[in-house]
Amino acid sequence: MSARSASPVPPAGTSRADLVADAALALLAERGMRGLTHRAVDEAAGLPQGSTSNLARTRQALLELAVRRLADREARVLALNEMPDPRQGLDSLVDALALATHRALTRNRELTLARYELALEATRRPGLRAHFDAAGARFREQLGALVTAMGSADPARHVLSLVAWADGLMFNCVAGTFHAEVLSLPQVRAGLREVLDGMLDG
Repeated sequence: MSARSASPVPPAGTSRADLVADAALALLAERGMRGLTHRAVDEAAGLPQGSTSNLARTRQALLELAVRRLADREARVLALNEMPDPRQGLDSLVDALALATHRALTRNRELTLARYELALEATRRPGLRAHFDAAGARFREQLGALVTAMGSADPARHVLSLVAWADGLMFNCVAGTFHAEVLSLPQVRAGLREVLDGMLDG
């Protein structure tokens, strides 16, 4: 799959910055960090040579642009702000969280892979680390509110456990030893339910 085909078709009105960032994310998923260059982004985005450099002159700036776009797109995939009220019952919340996780594993597999590329690069770039952590903070805050509403006795620890479970599942099924496995939505739901039952004592 080419980087251009891995990028979603941009809706009308997509800004050039978003177009460049989407192409960068597609390249990261397809070719890894070494394949991410300003010239390659121009080609993948179908833009004149030099367009990416005009928006992000340095590699650091290009990576930061990709991280911001990643956070926006993952927010739509996970849709944590649209989760049902936990007071309506755990089953409906488990269904919604499982669906969000399954979307990341299937229709948004390339986006998830790009996130792992950026996460690893952030370990070597303190400037990128700050942007990556800030982008992830809003997800942790939303999860914290959810587990608190579900009656968690230790929200911070439970958010860490929930993120670790979801990230571990996604990494292993996208890039790890279970990459050939295609988990069904019921399988994801069953695992998530076991995790949440353990946190909340059933």
